[in-house]
Amino acid sequence: MLKLRTIVIKCGGSVLDDLSTEFFSGIHALIQEGFHPVIVHGGGPAINAMLTVHNIPSKFHKGMRVTCEKTMEVVEMVLSGQTNRQLVHLLDINRLQAFGLNGSDGKCLQAELIEEKELGLVGQINRVNISAIYMLLDQGYIPVITPVAVTEDGRKVNVNADYAAASIASALQSERCVFVTNVDGVIINGTIAKQLSVGEIQGLIESGDISGGMIPKVDSSVSAVNQGLEKVMIVSGKASFYSKGSWQGTTILQEEEISK
Repeated sequence: MLKLRTIVIKCGGSVLDDLSTEFFSGIHALIQEGFHPVIVHGGGPAINAMLTVHNIPSKFHKGMRVTCEKTMEVVEMVLSGQTNRQLVHLLDINRLQAFGLNGSDGKCLQAELIEEKELGLVGQINRVNISAIYMLLDQGYIPVITPVAVTEDGRKVNVNADYAAASIASALQSERCVFVTNVDGVIINGTIAKQLSVGEIQGLIESGDISGGMIPKVDSSVSAVNQGLEKVMIVSGKASFYSKGSWQGTTILQEEEISK
């Protein structure tokens, strides 16, 4: 299998309504320069809304959604039937050929349960069937993947979308994993940081320079770097994050990889 130059882009459910024309222009620019985008998405707000409709309480443990069988049915219904359709449609109307893929289809994402007693049907990915992804890439499609995985015994499980994106990027040996947010990057003292190391991030959190909603974003990025990814970025979905070889946002690297 010929290795392709892939970029994994993770879109959180909360940013789907804010993705701009400029954002999609950035994806066009990547493709024109020989990259093959792969998109992973979440759907937290839509899942919460649908759980409310079905009178199923939203519960979290250690920041992860507690997922009983009924909750899992709603999670998959929303991710594959709503947010995936929404994102594929957005790509289509922005002249990008996309193909929606539930993570459990063709055993694309395989996982094992993390803490079944506390979390229920929540898994961590232990294998990515990259042949399913390559099949779409080879045909010129952008795979749009839900973070739904399947266990060895055939149970569908909920996977944190950030971790799913990092696992897919690692399996594909992607050049970078891009986390799309509603901000331009990590802002320190009013300025967007171009690069940060894992060690610097911990210090900035302790000092309060990184706070609030940015903490889970950088935590996810650090986790991805610790999985062996060379470069992870935090970018905005409201602007073009890539143009003519230039990336806009914050790049997160290991200590020794920071350029001086």
